[in-house]
Amino acid sequence: MTSLDALAGTASAGTLYGIGVGPGDVRYLTLRAAGLVRAVDVVAFFAKKGMQGNARRIVSPLLTSTQAEARLEYPMTEEAPADGAEYQGAIGAFYREASDRLATLLKAGKSVGLLAEGDPFFYGSFMHMWRRLATDFPVEVVPGVTGMSGCWTRALTPITWGDDMLAVLPGTLSEEQLVQRLRLTDAAVIMKVGRNLAKVRRAVEQAGLLSRAVYVERGTMEDERILPLAECGDGRGAYFGMVLIPGEGRRI
Repeated sequence: MTSLDALAGTASAGTLYGIGVGPGDVRYLTLRAAGLVRAVDVVAFFAKKGMQGNARRIVSPLLTSTQAEARLEYPMTEEAPADGAEYQGAIGAFYREASDRLATLLKAGKSVGLLAEGDPFFYGSFMHMWRRLATDFPVEVVPGVTGMSGCWTRALTPITWGDDMLAVLPGTLSEEQLVQRLRLTDAAVIMKVGRNLAKVRRAVEQAGLLSRAVYVERGTMEDERILPLAECGDGRGAYFGMVLIPGEGRRI
């Protein structure tokens, strides 16, 4: 029988691996991702202050006692507007410091696996490390199941049919922008809901889509929550929350 490690391959010295760890359940990792989590010299991950880090939590069953870890702690996440000077300055400095730290490990010949929730190239902080390090070090990106894919499968909500167009929208857009874009598409996923939940709900209702919109919180995780968006109040949503608006397609 072929072992998991043989299927997944090994990690090369001085290489940065962007490892997509999927939407929240460790069982959704690819064979390559699971093998690399075990094989790399250093497991690196982003985390919010005072928190374990969701990507780190996902892979915890796979880690070995001999591996080093590099925790990259955000200076802030939702404390300030993402387009504001305070946030931009703090997060820019953080990404520079984080890439310097990873570069030091790579120069020392360590293989580094940087964990990414969902897929590394989809709204992922990994991309900021890739942009800074890919010209100087070998990089391999391991795709992962996106959070939105995990959410629509758990909600049993087929998202697109036939020629449906799908729009992926950040909840940080203005209410007017959300309404305009929702009116131009057949299906939509609204991410980065969090503190924007009430605004997103109003925009979806104005676009005439509230009746088929679904709110999913922490999809595939133990404390998963799924309910019609119409039943959500005006409070704050979860950091790992999104809104799904399935397309209707052509009836066959």
